[in-house]
Amino acid sequence: MVHKAVLAKELIENLNLKPGMTVVDGTLGAGGHSIEMLKKILPGGKLISIDWDEGAIQNFQQRLKKEGYDIRNRAFPAPVASNANDENASPLAFMPLFSGDKIVGYWCGVSENYANLDKIFEELDLNAADAILIDLGFSSDQIEDKRRGFSFLLDGPLDMRYSPETQKVTAADVVNKYSEKDLADIFWKYGEEKYARRIAREIARVRISAGRREKIGEVGKLVEIIFRSVPKNYKMGKIHPATRVFQALRIEVNQELENLKIFLEKAVNGLANGGRLAVISFHSLEDRIVKNFFRKEARDCVCPPKFPKCVCNHRRILKIITKKPIQPSEKEIRENSRARSAKMRVVEKM
Repeated sequence: MVHKAVLAKELIENLNLKPGMTVVDGTLGAGGHSIEMLKKILPGGKLISIDWDEGAIQNFQQRLKKEGYDIRNRAFPAPVASNANDENASPLAFMPLFSGDKIVGYWCGVSENYANLDKIFEELDLNAADAILIDLGFSSDQIEDKRRGFSFLLDGPLDMRYSPETQKVTAADVVNKYSEKDLADIFWKYGEEKYARRIAREIARVRISAGRREKIGEVGKLVEIIFRSVPKNYKMGKIHPATRVFQALRIEVNQELENLKIFLEKAVNGLANGGRLAVISFHSLEDRIVKNFFRKEARDCVCPPKFPKCVCNHRRILKIITKKPIQPSEKEIRENSRARSAKMRVVEKM
């Protein structure tokens, strides 16, 4: 399946992009958003594309060529750094993008967690960006690769790491090593799974009966356990019974919500005055974090209502552009069913 960038038209309409700007796509994926942003900032613009999955950076270089942009890097450092915290990684640099014999702009691809945005800026000697985006969905390439373990429909190893090269803990580690209580808490907190305790109890039972020689290491085995744990009518619902558990495991393995909180702070610090930040989320946990952060930074006082006067000295630094989150049109949902739960919020730095 070809991955389609969600809310691409609406994103471009709200980022207020112009030629010569410096922009950041914090979650490159298949590169749909990066391409659309690049078109708006040329000539003279700079695009930073970040993805934890190094394969996404390499694939996007090929996409740039298909779009008519030639990367000529012989006189420059390599465009991909495996990790901004790794002293042995290739140095970051903006690569010239040629159209014919003319330099039309610059690009830098970074294989890194977007929570390390400040380190990326520092290494690029970049003070601020004019626009920053993160799309919190994951790409079709990741879903459809059974070796990654993201899909409950494809049997394979329980992995779920965005960056297998740099991350140690897999979903199998969580399932096999966490206590029954911790598993139940994760399924409820990150998946809002109402049968969290039943599922955790069955996982614990299977682990004990399996002994030391066997573990729950495959997607199919975990799905079987989930099916045994939930009522029959739950299995017949609109949502697959494993959906919420797999979401919870993915969030835990990749520390998605913590990374999002860290990123939001750093993104606002890294925006130029008048610059815009857009976040596309896909479930209520993400959207709640984004909404609350934007609201907090868009007002002066954040003291509790009981306080007779302000003592926090907080000053607003954001202006909310989207009073309500932008959601996909019915047409986009028909053409791309994975867009149905997307919500985009946009703010501007004051």
